[in-house]
Amino acid sequence: MKVLRVEEFEQWLASEAAKIQALIESRVFRIEHYDHFGDAKYLGDGLAELRWKNGLRVYFTRTETRVVLLIHGGGKNAQENDIKKARVLLKRYAHP
Repeated sequence: MKVLRVEEFEQWLASEAAKIQALIESRVFRIEHYDHFGDAKYLGDGLAELRWKNGLRVYFTRTETRVVLLIHGGGKNAQENDIKKARVLLKRYAHP
């Protein structure tokens, strides 16, 4: 599986603590090499989220060509706004 990242996701990830970055990179590695997503939930309209027990969320979409596009991230406490932003970004990047 190929994992791509949009610019907004990269900016968000860079603003997070090193421990959070390591958690996300570890999950991305498992997706790329083993097609293992772990705790993930489909949110509708092509958007899904990777979930962690600490409340961390990473929003993504999958294509039919085995590509995962990481769109946005956030925490459980701002989930509603993060999902709205992820949907806007999804339209921009996945459906130009």
